Amino acid sequence: MATLTINGREHELDVPDDMPLLWALRDVAGLTGTKFGCGIAECGACTVHLDGEATRSCVTPVSAVQGRQVTTIEAMADDAVGKKVQQAWLDLGVAQCGYCQGGQIMNATALLKKSPKPETQEIVDAMAGNLCRCGTYNRILSAIERVADQEVASS
Repeated sequence: MATLTINGREHELDVPDDMPLLWALRDVAGLTGTKFGCGIAECGACTVHLDGEATRSCVTPVSAVQGRQVTTIEAMADDAVGKKVQQAWLDLGVAQCGYCQGGQIMNATALLKKSPKPETQEIVDAMAGNLCRCGTYNRILSAIERVADQEVASS
């Protein structure tokens, strides 16, 4: 039995300690916004926040997250920065097939929380581990820059 704090709520999950967090989220907690992509932490589709840091849930065992805060894409509409990122994604039509976009949004939100006004190269470097088979990288960059510009305007 594992006690996990997911999106601000405590969940008792009957899972083995070595189960990847991804499967605990999807198959046991029913939070299916986090996607399986590669299973080796290379594509970023499974990105969640662990205590605010972008983390690949496909290789993170449940035992490593007990006592920590797990945030999934389902909670981004309730997060001030996450909400702005999601709106920029919609405004710029970032998603094509959409499969990777949850992970992209999670990674972008973590970046913007850490660095609200990132330079273009910082964005490129931070997002390099998130793959998009549809190639929407230019729109992803534009969306992140849009949110950063909004942060500058509100400063």
